Amino acid sequence: MGNGKDLKQVRYKLKKISGDASFREFYRIQKDSKSSIIVLAKKDKFKNLITYSAVNKILNMNGVLAPKLLSNFINKNIIEISDLGKNSFYDFIKNKKIKFKNYKKLIEIIIKMQKIKLKKKYIFKNNKIKFTKYNVNNLHKESDLFFDWYLRYLFNNKKSKYIKKKIKKELNRIYKSLIMKNNYFTHRDFHAANIMISKKGFGLIDSQDAIIGNPLYDVASLIDDVRIKIPKKIQEELFQYYLKRSKFKKTNLKNDFDILSVQRNLKILGIFVRLHVRDKKSNYLKFLPYTWKLIEMRLKNPIFNNLRIMIDKLIPKKKRKIKKF
Repeated sequence: MGNGKDLKQVRYKLKKISGDASFREFYRIQKDSKSSIIVLAKKDKFKNLITYSAVNKILNMNGVLAPKLLSNFINKNIIEISDLGKNSFYDFIKNKKIKFKNYKKLIEIIIKMQKIKLKKKYIFKNNKIKFTKYNVNNLHKESDLFFDWYLRYLFNNKKSKYIKKKIKKELNRIYKSLIMKNNYFTHRDFHAANIMISKKGFGLIDSQDAIIGNPLYDVASLIDDVRIKIPKKIQEELFQYYLKRSKFKKTNLKNDFDILSVQRNLKILGIFVRLHVRDKKSNYLKFLPYTWKLIEMRLKNPIFNNLRIMIDKLIPKKKRKIKKF
């Protein structure tokens, strides 16, 4: 070197990795033998960077593995977090014969999260983080995505508004029948693709939408995951295992599970069509048929008798099979 000193040369390799359904971009940066993840948020950086980092810290403090904040460049719309590896639980399970034992540890993670005493407000890096306590209005806001995006591309504007008015009224009655209180840490997107397999065990990502909600929400997200076709027998075994491990005394929790599964999957139909139409991410459309199958299965619960009749009349099954949006 010009100054006569030997300087250690550090080699960096930066590679873009597949992202999620948000506006974030992810890059794996390799520094010699170590790697980390760069997260770039083009929009809503408070939720996607600051809240995400805060929730990850809360999870780690309570024994749930999540990425740790390594470097903070919020002013540049960037953070650097620890790397939980390249393989998700989805990658592990998608081509395997699904067994009950594969999922038991994931139920345990949900139970561990639900023991977290999540406050409504936190201070993180001089920022105030607020966690929403879920209510019926929040449930409607999410399921409105089904009406405003999915139905909008099946029917004309007049008919979609008519269907929305009819079905939303019945959904309101159903949502108000939920038994469990909204008092529990809820990840809100707990499914196979958001669980990473690392050397330290299962790690949880994509946690920026965490709320204080119904404990059955994450259970429904996992068991009725639209990306993984879990056999019905194992779905039931997982639900019973959760009931046993959670030790809730309430009865009819299966109703809460079914309601939140239907609500979530109606939302997902809308989100996936929105991703296709607005964001040009059409790969999510392949999940629509199975999403409908899950909804139809849960609608067999007698609490949905009126809703099931309405949906069958207003959105015939042949319409549900339309693949062009």
